[in-house]
Amino acid sequence: MTLKRPAFATPLLGLMLLTVCSFANVRAEENWESYRGPQGDGHARETGLPVEWGAADVTWSTPLPGEGQSCPTIWGERIFLTASLRHGEERIVFCVNRNDGRILWQKTAWTGRPEPTHKMTGWASATCATNGQHVYTFFGYGGGLFCYTLEGDLVWNQKLGDFEGPWGTAASPVLYKNLVIQNCDADTNAAIAAFDQKTGEQVWRTKREDFRGWSTPVLVDVDGKKELVLNGHLGVRGYDPDTGKELWFCRGYNGRGTPMVTPGANGLLHVICGRGGDAFAIRPGGRGDVTATHRVWHTPRLRGRDLPSPIVLGGQMLVANMAGILSSYDSDTGKNLWRGRLGGNYSAAPLAYQGLAFFISEDGRTVAVKPGSEMQIVAENTLKASNEETFRSTPTPSDGQLFIRSTNRLYCIGERKTDRK
Repeated sequence: MTLKRPAFATPLLGLMLLTVCSFANVRAEENWESYRGPQGDGHARETGLPVEWGAADVTWSTPLPGEGQSCPTIWGERIFLTASLRHGEERIVFCVNRNDGRILWQKTAWTGRPEPTHKMTGWASATCATNGQHVYTFFGYGGGLFCYTLEGDLVWNQKLGDFEGPWGTAASPVLYKNLVIQNCDADTNAAIAAFDQKTGEQVWRTKREDFRGWSTPVLVDVDGKKELVLNGHLGVRGYDPDTGKELWFCRGYNGRGTPMVTPGANGLLHVICGRGGDAFAIRPGGRGDVTATHRVWHTPRLRGRDLPSPIVLGGQMLVANMAGILSSYDSDTGKNLWRGRLGGNYSAAPLAYQGLAFFISEDGRTVAVKPGSEMQIVAENTLKASNEETFRSTPTPSDGQLFIRSTNRLYCIGERKTDRK
């Protein structure tokens, strides 16, 4: 299959878009600094990314040390990833050259007796976050939170206490102002906490209900201020990211709260539960228990597990469950518009760009879906992956290329826009 990119309608339109875009904006599109991207919604704003690809379109692929499920984090020429070795006894952070797949450095963050985990979680599922100066990564209650320079020097390590659960941890760190914020949901001593990015000193810590959870917080704008929103076993909570104070709570359905809360263009927060309870939408900005006042809609979902987070695109909330059943809901009203089969099993959160949503199955097949009145599959893309590879990480877009990570290999798809010669 030949890699397909959308063409400009006319050369004049292409020239106009090139003129409008500043160099600073182009540079910003090269970076994908945290889980689900700069806005935390899974959307890439750049154009010219691959829509169709196959094995012939793999620019390079490289074997990775150990096993991991963290998504590629990219800053400039560097890709940051994590993995575990020796069945979790060693946790590593490493950096890959984005141009050729060479591993530039590899650092052991922690060694010890591994905590219990689920086979779908493993010991290296949290995605790194970077501000272009430091890289932050999370390895659960055993290793804690780590800060490295871009060259791989350890700056600080903050132990986060004993918070245990039988299925491991996977929530990724979030950067805000001078803080790095980490969700530590677990069966015991659950909390969300913020630390100084430079020193690792704890700035605030807020108790959460003692239930296991793996969701990453998302920052949203509400009347010119930021709210930190986090899914959970009982429902969704909003926090003041400067102080950690809980602002509001909206009760959920059927527990777990694994998927990340997803902002939409309509200003609503779109939520699924994890165990397959009702899907619902919240209007942020309330105070106290806002279940009756700010839950705008809710609608039943298929029973079963909902591991992938939603994606909001074209006025629709698209949700794929673990069995590959894709459902579309009107993002304003929650009305179920259609339902169809993607085929395969799905764990990774979807990615959206150029009006399409991309869902990657655990065997490495990526399905591109166009929102509309019925299910429309635009492309189905496959890689020549080995039977030992499992794909549970969301692809990362950057400067015209896609970076797709399996448990033990990293693939670069397409040609880079920016000439680095």
